[in-house]
Amino acid sequence: MSVNWDQMEVDQTESFLDISPFVREYIGSPLTTSNPASNTGFFNDVKVPQNGNYSHIVVSGGNSLMQDEKKAGAVLEIQVEPPSNGDQESLTTGNAEKPEQSTLEEADLTSSVLGDTILAAKDESVEQQVVPEQLSSLSGNEESSRVPEFSCVTEEENEPEPCAQGADVHHVLQQQDVLDSAQNKEKLDAPPKPPRSPGPNDLLFPTDGITIVEPTAVRVPVTSLAPSEVMWTIKRDEPVKLRITQSGPGSETPLTVHQMFQHAVEQYGETPALAVKKEGQWATMTFREYYNECRLAAKSFLKLGLERYHGVGILGFNSPEWFSSPVRCVVGGLAVGIYTTNSPEACRYVADNCEANVLVVENHKQLTKILQVKDQLPHLKAIVQYKDELKEKQPNLYTWKEFMELGKQIPDAQLDDIIRSQKANQCCSLIYTSGTTGQPKGVMLSHDNFTWTAEAAGKMADLRNGTEECVISYLPLSHIAAQLIDIWISMRFGATTYFAEPDALKGSLVNTMREVRPTAFMAVPRVWEKMQEKMQSQSSKSSLVKRKVAEWAKYIGLQANYNFMNGNQTVPWGYMLANNLVFKKVRAALGLDRCTKCFTGAAPITKDTLEYFMSLNLPIYELYGMSESTGPHAISSEAAFRIMSCGKEIPGCSTKLDKPDEEGNGEICFWGRHVFMGYLNMADKTEEALDQEGWLHSGDLGKHDPEGFLYVTGRIKELIITAGGENIPPVPIEDAVKQELPIISNAMLIGDKRKFLSMLLTLKCNVDDEGEPTDELTPQSKEFCRQTGCRASRLSEITSKKNLPVFKAIQAGIDRVNAKATSNAQKIQKWTILEKEFSISGGELGPTMKLKRPVVQKMYKDQIEEFYL
Repeated sequence: MSVNWDQMEVDQTESFLDISPFVREYIGSPLTTSNPASNTGFFNDVKVPQNGNYSHIVVSGGNSLMQDEKKAGAVLEIQVEPPSNGDQESLTTGNAEKPEQSTLEEADLTSSVLGDTILAAKDESVEQQVVPEQLSSLSGNEESSRVPEFSCVTEEENEPEPCAQGADVHHVLQQQDVLDSAQNKEKLDAPPKPPRSPGPNDLLFPTDGITIVEPTAVRVPVTSLAPSEVMWTIKRDEPVKLRITQSGPGSETPLTVHQMFQHAVEQYGETPALAVKKEGQWATMTFREYYNECRLAAKSFLKLGLERYHGVGILGFNSPEWFSSPVRCVVGGLAVGIYTTNSPEACRYVADNCEANVLVVENHKQLTKILQVKDQLPHLKAIVQYKDELKEKQPNLYTWKEFMELGKQIPDAQLDDIIRSQKANQCCSLIYTSGTTGQPKGVMLSHDNFTWTAEAAGKMADLRNGTEECVISYLPLSHIAAQLIDIWISMRFGATTYFAEPDALKGSLVNTMREVRPTAFMAVPRVWEKMQEKMQSQSSKSSLVKRKVAEWAKYIGLQANYNFMNGNQTVPWGYMLANNLVFKKVRAALGLDRCTKCFTGAAPITKDTLEYFMSLNLPIYELYGMSESTGPHAISSEAAFRIMSCGKEIPGCSTKLDKPDEEGNGEICFWGRHVFMGYLNMADKTEEALDQEGWLHSGDLGKHDPEGFLYVTGRIKELIITAGGENIPPVPIEDAVKQELPIISNAMLIGDKRKFLSMLLTLKCNVDDEGEPTDELTPQSKEFCRQTGCRASRLSEITSKKNLPVFKAIQAGIDRVNAKATSNAQKIQKWTILEKEFSISGGELGPTMKLKRPVVQKMYKDQIEEFYL
């Protein structure tokens, strides 16, 4: 976009200065208007803050030359860095050159980034100044209750009727003003936003020879709801009454998935929606192309005989074919993800429970599982394999290309009739729990669950419509967190979803991160911990001087981020230098140089890991929720962040702490339009989860601090009740052990109905190409051993010989944890090191790396019993 600087009319008030001399001197004026007849060129007003911060310049005004792209009077925000040391910076509109790629192996990164300790302060009181006792404000006083003004609306009602109320309600008011205020604050040393990589002009998405006909867009009338008088159900074809508030957040008009999809096409039609790597090149598909392919796939499902409210299961790694889940909702089927780690029997259970008509599998490996059990699936009509060639042709088995051709035989009118018949309060998808505590449960989620939560959560996370937001899809889409972010939120806000390689969690993820450079990134705690371990391992190989530089920078970074967390925008002396020497390099090496939203969830994360990334100027924001709440219930953000807290409730949602104790800890209960419909065919489980007033009981224990931040303090079912009657939450003790002993990868506390506590430990070991733990210790574990005087490099060398130095060091760490115990009953009396690290394939961990306690107790019952002989 060109500007004639000489012809500008510049507002020269006390607040703003004429920047044209700056432009001529430091940028030059090669840009001129393409319309010499225009009296002001494109823009007639340029403003820059008088304080000399040229990083945010606002250019407003315009003429008819802008009409094709922007209306006259539009505002263009130009991001520009001030010149430094004689350097001439470039004026951009957000299209900065991509910085040179970094790798974790480069000397600068391995040396200056990644030490594993914070530089000790000479003044021992500094720790109290820098890191105040953030949790000390969590009083046990019962919070004031406020009853939310909720109403439940159906198609036949003219006036909303109040929903049943609960007590001790923490009600969330509109927080947008707070978010806007915090997000608009000037960021120190903020670089211009670079372009998305790759851009919209890259390769078109491959269709593998499939011709997609441009359909006539179907217009859906304003949403009407199916009549219902119940807030929960166990029947897939029964609608529910929505928890719609009378005003404010939660009162928005309900939408079906198709309506949200269609709105996305109207708003972001030519924006890249999906990107996948084909033969080393990123190929993109726009939202319009995505929608058209979904319609064709929808008709193919109809041709295969998909019935209303029957499942379409998908068993495979994240891919564009997986994203056909909105299609299954469009044609009235139920989208059902199946974990790729499931056994054939586990796959059979899910497919049979949802009465799947069609199963979509990734490759022959997953196909083999289904073929072993297909005779036990009476509702199954077809199987589609979307990758690789079929090794053997069988009846009702299709390649993806063959499947897509089927849709051409179905008229658009047949699909459109189904679309028009859908209501926002009807079921559209099933999320199966991972079965951590028993048989998986089918969580029924409505159209409104997805569309409302996507909008509300995206706004709270400060996503903006149609901007250069992009995410990486790599976590299992069978899990609600990945599905909500990768599919639904991205659709609602026009973000581009890039697909990682199938071996992402085995090491290739960081390569994808460097290429894509996401603006938002979600990882489960174990992924963040693996990054931390890798960087600490690299740091240990650096020279002493470089390690000291890194330690100093991390000390500065931790202090600055605690300041930011507490609303203090001042930074320690040396922050800018630390940012240039260390923080920028870390972000570039991880591919997070333009990421403003790093999230974690699905399992507890340790304070050590949170502080490690805070010290690198990469604060991680916690999310809290469950499948039954369509993902998030509370979200941390730059505007609402306290370490170890999961933030504040999404506007329009409420929390009740049921039966709080003297310290304020009660069961966390949810209310809002994100609450699920019920468990499929499980009345008893649904009644356990949803009370008569409609509150969702999470099973988690938590408390609020005086500022309204929510803290999860334990899980009711995980509470250990000793033989002496003392209730002990295991997670804080387990986390304390892992923090004291960096060699420990997993710690599981034992002691329910026992006389004392004991603990199962695993050591950190490398994994092979299949993700299986090996016998070889990680570099961090080896370093721990060397510090004790032990030269062991394998786990078996430690467990078989009962290596005395290592065992003594571990006992010393246990003793330090015990010294902080609040009572003798909370001290660990015995422990043992297991002969293999926990893994997903081994059964000890769920798909999101969450510890499956009942499974571990059963697998290692002999070792447990030895504690109490």
